[in-house]
Amino acid sequence: MTPTTTSADSTAPSIAAANLPCATCDSGRSLFTKGLCCRDFRSALGSFATGVTIVTALSSEGDPIGVTISSFNSVSLEPPLILWSLSLNSPNLEAFRNASHYAVNILSADQQQLSDRFASRSADRFAGTPFTPGLGGAPLLDGCSAWFECVNEVQYPGGDHLIFVGHVERFAQGDAELPLLFHNGRYRQLESTNPD
Repeated sequence: MTPTTTSADSTAPSIAAANLPCATCDSGRSLFTKGLCCRDFRSALGSFATGVTIVTALSSEGDPIGVTISSFNSVSLEPPLILWSLSLNSPNLEAFRNASHYAVNILSADQQQLSDRFASRSADRFAGTPFTPGLGGAPLLDGCSAWFECVNEVQYPGGDHLIFVGHVERFAQGDAELPLLFHNGRYRQLESTNPD
C-alpha cells in the first residue's frame, strides 16, 4: 500500500505562494507548499494519536491557570526534560512564560469533561475542580494518570506557538490505568483486554 502524500515538486512553490489566501480557514494565508492548505495540514497531523494533558501554573497574581494541551512530549531522561507548546494567541501565554513552575497533568480516560472545561474560554476553570498545590504552587488535578512538576527551564519560538521545555523536579503516577486520547479531532479510549 502506497501512502498518499501532499507535497510540491521542486518547480512548484515560490516565496510568493506563502502569501496566497487559504480557501478553507480564516487564517488569511496558505502554507508555503502549493496545494497544501492549513486544514489539510491540521487533518494530517490529527492522524497521530496523542494523550491529553492539562498544564497548570500560578499567575503572577497567585491565581491558578490551566489549559488543555495535546502537544506534550518527553525530551530527555538525563536530565529529565519534557516539552509542550502554547499558541501565541493564548490569553495565558504571558502567565505561563513568567511562571517559575508548571505541572503537566496527564488525563485519565474518565476526564474528558475536565479536558473540555480547560480547553474552553471559561473564566474560572478551577471552580469545583479539586487539586493540590504542587511545586511553585502549580495545581495538581485530582484523578489524573500521572503528574510532572517542572521548573520553567527554557522557551523557544516555534512558528505560531511558543515551545516550553521543562526540567522535571518531581513526578508521580496515579491509580487510573487508562489514558484519555485524542485522534482525528475526537476523544478516544484504549480498550482494556484481559489475556486468556
